Amino acid sequence: MSRTPSRRNLLAVGASTGAVAAATALALVVPQHGPDTVSAAEAATATATAASPAAGADSARKDADARRQAEARAGGADRAAGRSEHRAHLAAKANAEARAQARAAKRAAAAAAHRAHVQAGANDRAEARAAAERAAERAAARRAAAKRAAAHRAHVQAAANDRAEARAAAERAAERRAAARRAAASRSEQRPVLGGSPQQVARQIIGDAGQFACFSQIVSRESGWNPSATNAGSGAYGLVQALPGSKMASAGADWRTNPATQIRWGLDYMNSRYGSPCGAWSFWQAHNWY
Repeated sequence: MSRTPSRRNLLAVGASTGAVAAATALALVVPQHGPDTVSAAEAATATATAASPAAGADSARKDADARRQAEARAGGADRAAGRSEHRAHLAAKANAEARAQARAAKRAAAAAAHRAHVQAGANDRAEARAAAERAAERAAARRAAAKRAAAHRAHVQAAANDRAEARAAAERAAERRAAARRAAASRSEQRPVLGGSPQQVARQIIGDAGQFACFSQIVSRESGWNPSATNAGSGAYGLVQALPGSKMASAGADWRTNPATQIRWGLDYMNSRYGSPCGAWSFWQAHNWY
């Protein structure tokens, strides 16, 4: 790279040139001291002295003056050369400092550029992380919304299923009640007329003395053989304390007042659940209920 010389460099070069010129002039003025030159001078001096003592003295003075002038000029040239060298040194030092400053500035610029690059990379990574987090939050929100929608649909479907099942159960219950009423009506038409106390009616219906004894043990403790006995706490009703009492409608529509209907229902319950009245009595003794 070419550089335009500074004013300081130009001054240094000028000073050096002036010093060289002064030194050249001095060399031309100062007598040479080689062997041949000295001999010639001595011969000329001797000749002049021999020719005229006054002329020799004047010539010596002139030579001394010339030497002093030459020495003065040489001293000035030396001082000028020293000043030129000093200026050149200062210029070189200034140039070195300028180059050092330029290198330092270049290093500082490179360091600043590196820091800017590192910061830009960090900013890019931070923005990428933030974007990823935002995307994850949006995805989570979508999943949560889909989950809530699915749960709502499942809830709606479950409610619809429950309503359908309730309707079906109600229809089945209505059908069972209708069938029970029909069966009770049929039995009422077919069953023989029973008479006597509730215990006597139970004995006639059960037939087996041992099973009647177990049946009697339970009924005595549940209702005291009172067909209208009602449990104030639970609402159980009748001889066998059916809960609710309306269950006995399957044995006859007169379940509220007819001991025979209550006994038939109770006997069917004991046989279906415990195998017999004695099986029900064994369970009752262990648990105080059946």
